[in-house]
Amino acid sequence: MLQQYPSALLEKAVGEFSRLPGVGRKTALRLVLHLLRQPIEDVDRFTEAVSLLRHDVKYCKVCHNISDTDVCAICSDTKRDASLVCVVENIQDVMAVENTQQFNGLYHVLGGVISPIEGIGPSDLRIDELVERVAAGGVEEVLLALGSTMEGDTTNFYISRKLEPYPVKLTVLARGISVGDELEYTDEVTLGRSILNRTPFGH
Repeated sequence: MLQQYPSALLEKAVGEFSRLPGVGRKTALRLVLHLLRQPIEDVDRFTEAVSLLRHDVKYCKVCHNISDTDVCAICSDTKRDASLVCVVENIQDVMAVENTQQFNGLYHVLGGVISPIEGIGPSDLRIDELVERVAAGGVEEVLLALGSTMEGDTTNFYISRKLEPYPVKLTVLARGISVGDELEYTDEVTLGRSILNRTPFGH
């Protein structure tokens, strides 16, 4: 049988790149060959950036967003409204909301949504940490900014039950976002309006 690649090193690199989401072996080969055409210094800078990202990146101990420090720049910003906390599924959703420039509160990244089919339960998410933040005082409104999916709605309902004992206002995004939409793929104008026109959560 003929060897698929002329170099075992090339084959190994292609194998690693093809493990990335959405990258097949053809795309992986194209990326690897592109790197081979670049100056060694550029490739060294690329590999160092990836290595530093994995070794040194932190997660904010307040909101769990990606950060270079123990507390992220958003949570450290005294100009932001600490009484308003926006609950999102993942880090991409923080970026999506920030890009609207319509939100001036803080965040809480759950790390997913409740999904029995995928084996993700409440204990796999940072819901208890959210309840602790609210219980500690100072939070007046929790904006549930999860996707308009069955899993998102289930998670909203679960959080609302957990926060019932506390005097906190629960709101959700206005339904400018279509049912079934993921937050990170929603355009900035629609998402911005959905934040500004948020409505009380009813269950």
